[in-house]
Amino acid sequence: MANLNERAELHKTIWQIANDLRGSVDGWDFKNYVLGFLFYRFISEDLAAHLKAFEAEAGNPDFDYATISDEDVDDDARSQTISEKGYFIYPSELFRNVAARAETDDNLNETRARIFKNIEGSAMGTDSESDMKGLFSDIDVNSPKLGATVSKRNETLTKLLQKIGGMNLGGDLQDARIDAFGDAYEFLMTMYASNAGKSGGEFFTPQEVAELLARIACTSKARIGRVYDPACGSGSLLLKFVKVLGPEKASQVLFFGQEVNITTYNLCRINMFLHHVPFDKFDIRLGDTLIEPKHLEDQPFDAIVSNPPYSTHWAGDSNPLLINDDRYSPAGVLAPKTKADLAFTMHILHHLATTGTAAIVEFPGVLYRGGAEQKIRQYLIENNYVDCVIQLPANLFFGVGIATCIIVLKKSKADNCVLFIDASAECVKEGNKNKLTAANIDTIFNTYLGRADVDYKSRLVNNRDILANDSNLSVSSYVEQEDTREVIDIEAVNARLQTLIAEGNELNEKIEAIIKELGE
Repeated sequence: MANLNERAELHKTIWQIANDLRGSVDGWDFKNYVLGFLFYRFISEDLAAHLKAFEAEAGNPDFDYATISDEDVDDDARSQTISEKGYFIYPSELFRNVAARAETDDNLNETRARIFKNIEGSAMGTDSESDMKGLFSDIDVNSPKLGATVSKRNETLTKLLQKIGGMNLGGDLQDARIDAFGDAYEFLMTMYASNAGKSGGEFFTPQEVAELLARIACTSKARIGRVYDPACGSGSLLLKFVKVLGPEKASQVLFFGQEVNITTYNLCRINMFLHHVPFDKFDIRLGDTLIEPKHLEDQPFDAIVSNPPYSTHWAGDSNPLLINDDRYSPAGVLAPKTKADLAFTMHILHHLATTGTAAIVEFPGVLYRGGAEQKIRQYLIENNYVDCVIQLPANLFFGVGIATCIIVLKKSKADNCVLFIDASAECVKEGNKNKLTAANIDTIFNTYLGRADVDYKSRLVNNRDILANDSNLSVSSYVEQEDTREVIDIEAVNARLQTLIAEGNELNEKIEAIIKELGE
């Protein structure tokens, strides 16, 4: 990872790019262009570095792929490269060469459109086709948002190419640059999510929360082979496993996810490439997880993390087939049509390995609401699937000011209890948001591992007591709040009161004496 100074400089540069190029295109639309061109530069340089390393082993250390002609590319070498990298880019279409010609290319927008199509097309008919298909679909180089005329659009595209090309992303691509590209991506996501309000927050989970979820999900097994997020957004939760497990263990992990929004579906796949997850190590699908699950044949999963959309609408009991769906039928009832939260929970439970762990961010209402949701909670508790409930601080998420919670699920537990943790005060104020520090994360995680009663922090409650309390899983129902009010010394207060009364009586007597003298 680039050091702190390099990261600060990188972030400053990205911010300048955003400000310099912001016109009619801003927010999430503008982000797509910045991220798309950043991704284009990454895969261009990654491919060139891969081929340079190959040629160096063959005794040609001075080989520079960007300088050869397209006609000199061998078809067998192209096929071999696609099988290893998942895509191919001809020398003339590399980011470096396109950026160098940008100012003199009167048809730059058409050049860009053709190149993006060629990169995606290079994977057609190969194992990486689904991973590359549509990756650049959100980058409309002919959009009037880039400029009213073709020349204005090309001017904007030229500036974007030059500024992205001028970014200092470290030295060796196989060392520092990989982290720098990933860091640039995460900074952009954070920057735009924080400025986009609720629409941004839907696609981005703060990295600190993602890390806590991944650490919790990794506690059950020494080796994690398959991880999953049924509402994966931009993939930030899944990619936290890389940090938590470390590069060596993470290299053995297969990443699975599904996303209903096509823009974030594309971002998630881009994010995988930017974090150097090989195309054959991830399987991200597009579609409605609750109605059209794409990974039924890939389950079970060792670790599941997710931040599903809060209280979103779904088909529910208006679809008569769902009550017989193996994912939902065990509870005997479907989540309400206007609140799909526990439908995601049941889906996740179905996909969880017997020895696995799932950590899910939930809206607090699912912990105590009645009706169908109470019956689903009752099913989860009766079958001893709820391992822990953690109350998080308020105002952690972009566009969500309320305090969310984490529900931890397990299918194999050593006891018949649920651990309740009140972490509502475990945060620091940063701007207008709250944030989990590394110390906060450690405190919450260690409390989870300790699985014991701690005054005002955690309590282990037997399932039968929870069932007797209407299957209420609200942390405040079980963990007593510490009384931080100042202790009042009643005796001292009474003594002071008697003194004040005596002083008041004496003062009244003096006033009466003065009035009497004036009357005489």
